[in-house]
This record gives sequence, C-alpha cells and structure tokens, in this order.
Amino acid sequence: MTYSKINRSAATLTKNRTFESIHPGSGMCVTCVDGCIGMCEIGKSAYRGHEVIYPQPFGVITTASEKEFPIDYSHFSIMGTAVGAHGIEADSDKAVFPAVSLEVRIGHDQGIKFRLPWIIPGIGSTNIAKNNWEGLAIGSALAGTGLTIGENVVGMDPETVIEKGRVTDTADLKRRVTLYKDHQRDGYGAIIVQANVEDTRLGAQEYAIQKLGVQIVELKWGQGAKDIGGEVKIKDLKKAQLLYERGYVVLPNPTDPNVIKAFERGAFKEFERHSRVGMVTEEGFARRVEELRKAGAKYVFLKTGAYRPADLARAVVWASKYKIDLLTVDGAGGGTGMSPWRMMNEWGVPPVEIHTLTYLYAKRLADQKKHLPAIAFAGGFTFEDQIFKGLSLGAPFVKIIGMARAPIAAAMVGKTIGRTIEENQVPVYVERFGNNKDEIFVTAAELRHQLGDTAFEKVPTGALGLYTYYERLAQGLRQLMAGNRKFALEYITRDDIAALTKEAAEVSGLRYVMDVDKEEVEKIFKS
Repeated sequence: MTYSKINRSAATLTKNRTFESIHPGSGMCVTCVDGCIGMCEIGKSAYRGHEVIYPQPFGVITTASEKEFPIDYSHFSIMGTAVGAHGIEADSDKAVFPAVSLEVRIGHDQGIKFRLPWIIPGIGSTNIAKNNWEGLAIGSALAGTGLTIGENVVGMDPETVIEKGRVTDTADLKRRVTLYKDHQRDGYGAIIVQANVEDTRLGAQEYAIQKLGVQIVELKWGQGAKDIGGEVKIKDLKKAQLLYERGYVVLPNPTDPNVIKAFERGAFKEFERHSRVGMVTEEGFARRVEELRKAGAKYVFLKTGAYRPADLARAVVWASKYKIDLLTVDGAGGGTGMSPWRMMNEWGVPPVEIHTLTYLYAKRLADQKKHLPAIAFAGGFTFEDQIFKGLSLGAPFVKIIGMARAPIAAAMVGKTIGRTIEENQVPVYVERFGNNKDEIFVTAAELRHQLGDTAFEKVPTGALGLYTYYERLAQGLRQLMAGNRKFALEYITRDDIAALTKEAAEVSGLRYVMDVDKEEVEKIFKS
C-alpha cells in the first residue's frame, strides 16, 4: 500500500501529465516525455527551484499533510452503552444530552477554566493568522476557549519598538491580546503567548506579562507540521531588511547589493524569513521556566512537536519535574500556514502513535505518584468524534484537544459570508438560509440575547463563524458522551473506544472490538 502522494499536489500547484499512470514510488508519470512543459513538482522545480518546497499561494491558505498514515483515529470506534449513567442520576428524564458538562479546569491551582475542552494551540506571524485574528480572538473569547498567540508576532511587526535588543512596545501583539481580553466572559478561556528562540531573545513574553497583563506563557519546542522553525514569505524588500536586522535568517540576504538588484529587476519576487531551531537542554529549560515565573507568569505551558520518542519522554518528564501547567503534544501532519511540503508529509511520529506514547509515559509517572500537568493532544482534529476519541485515548491525563486549521477555516468562512452580505451578493448556497447575519448564523439569536443589540452588532462575522462551529462541536460531543453515559469529561475512560483492527489495538493498547467486554459477557451468561 502506498501512503504518500509524491510529485504532485494542490498544495504546490503541481500535477502529473499522465494522471492515471503514475509510478507509486517516485510519483513520476510512467512516460516522462521530452517536450513536457513541466507541470509536476520535478518540472516546476526545474525553473522555480526552492520556491516549490513550500505550499502556494502563501498567505491565503492553510495546509496539512495528505499522507495516509497506517493508523489514524478513524480506526477506532466509540463504544456506547444502554446501562447506567456517570455524573448524573440514571433517570431518563435527567440523563439527557444537553445536561452533559463540557467545562474543564487546568493549571496548578485549577484556575484556568474553559467552557469547552479545546484550544487553538498556536498561530503566529503568518498572514492567514493575522488576517483572521479578529474572528479567531473574539470567537474564542465568546466561546470561553483558549487561544495561543504563536511565534514571531513581535519580531514580524514593523511597529515593534526594540531598545537594546528587547521589545518595549508593539502594535500587533497588543492588538491580539486586547481583542481577546475585551471579549472574555465570566473569566472563561485564556489567551497565551508563545515564544521561540527569536521571541525569547527579544523578551516578548516578559513584555506580554508586564505590559499587557498576560498570565499564561508557553515554551515552544516545535509542532507537528515541520521539524524546523517558523517561516514566512516576504514580498517587500524593506521589511525583509528590517527582519534581517532584527536577527532573523532571511534568504537570500536582503542587504546584498547583487540580491537587491536581482529582486528589483524581478528575478525573484519573495524573500524567505526563517526562525532558528531551538537547542533543548534540561538546564536551559529549567532556567527559562524560572525566569518566566519570576517575571510574573502565573502559568507556564509547553508545546512539543512530532519528535522521536526520546524527545517526547523529555517533554513529559521535565513538564512533571518543573511543574508545567499544560503540555501540548502535536502529531505529525498537522496543519499550518506555511511549512515545507515534503517535510509536512514525511517527518515525525503520527498522531495515534505519539498520543499513545504520551499516555504510556504519563501513566508511568502517575504510577510513581509524580506530578503530572494537564495534557493536550493536537494533530488533525476537526470534529466531535475525533475530539471524543482523543480524550478517551489519553484518559485520564488528557484534558483538552488542540485544533488550528479547522477553527481558521470556520473563521474564514464566517468572514467571507460577512463580505457577501455587505456587498449584497450572498451566494445561492447560503442565501437559502437568509440575507443577513441574524438569519444565516444559527447562533445569532442566542448571542444577541446574551450580549445585547449594541455589543452583538460589533461582533464580526468571522467570530460568528468560529463561535457557531464551536457550538456544533459542543452539541455533537455532548451527544456522543451521553451515548456512552458519561455526563462530564472526568468520566471519559480509555475503554470508551475500541480498535477496529488488530494493528490499531497493538499500537494503541486498546482492546480490539471483538474482545471488548469479554469478562463481563461471561459473567452475564453465568448469571
């Protein structure tokens, strides 16, 4: 079986000439003909070179791996039951799915509270994040969920003021934090500021804590989408030079006179800005955690990517040892705004495997009565069934699911619908529901009642899109939990799902579906 699609993808705007006849190993057309214009990735690389490494067009897309992993969350099924109830009285008039509680509390003092058990685990300086931040921030805040400001936001902002190598003022980071905090309700949700190597050097988190009132910061080791630091494309020479001066790796060198001439005559149209890879050591990790706490951080998170098992073990053990409040583990193939395409497909430990390892490592520490932070799983989650399965696979240690691409998509659709309303050009597909946001967005009436007319009218449609998507996930998750007779998140266990294949059972440690309840079945027959 071939798991990867090579040499052609919508992500790189490439395709094969012989669509039906493709060599599965190389991805090349079975007959590569002299005279072909070069539509495939090899052909496009022959004239655009390194530009074809990245998904295109940059700035208006989010991308994720199209590799088909041998095991994914669809290889598990949710086990319902007709007996009893957990977390509510076993009464058909009381044990109804709207009664399911999705609230979750995390942190060393349980002081972080979410209405819904998910978080956007880090979207930073890419255009797709910046251009949709209004919807993402306001929608997340209204829903009472978490939102993480990702890497490089401070460094990428032309209006950032830097004195003696440290940030003293910003426009973009300040806007992002304020948009979220201004729309929080009843203390639910959280805004988190993440940092990579460059952010740490600039003192971005200290600035966020001391000047913007941010209580939660996150150390970033990596993500599932790529094995290097963040990167973006820069179309403006002056901005490329500014970022170079701020210490970023910018390719080609925007201060080189020959490069400047080549750019001005149109030989290439974009610079690449890259972040450095971190060099993790226990001593450095412990020191940074202590620095952040001394700077005033109330909670410290850690996010790690799809690295090899030894790195995951370091993350789990050090998160325990240094009392981290939330550990996010991101599986390979995760979505992003801009990552090398082949890397996104071909590196890292896939979600089911890395999440299973995380559970095993966490259980090992729990069995030793050691401190464990709350854990979040991330990596391709989009709907309520996957959320339930992730919470179950990692129970009782996993409290939250991380999602990025799906929330971005919901916010983008909401924003687009808003634009069509303003232009009186609502598409037929949407117009069947109405011609204004009160008619189109099914949550509008509820939100208008809660917020009042004046506040509701200021809510952008991007935020309505995200809020409404979250409402769907919440109702769907409540239905699944009620079917398993689990009326609060704390009652979800690993035996709430079963493996549909023996390979999935072997990898996950969960029971094969034909072996579920074997002992109880025997007791029933003997009763």
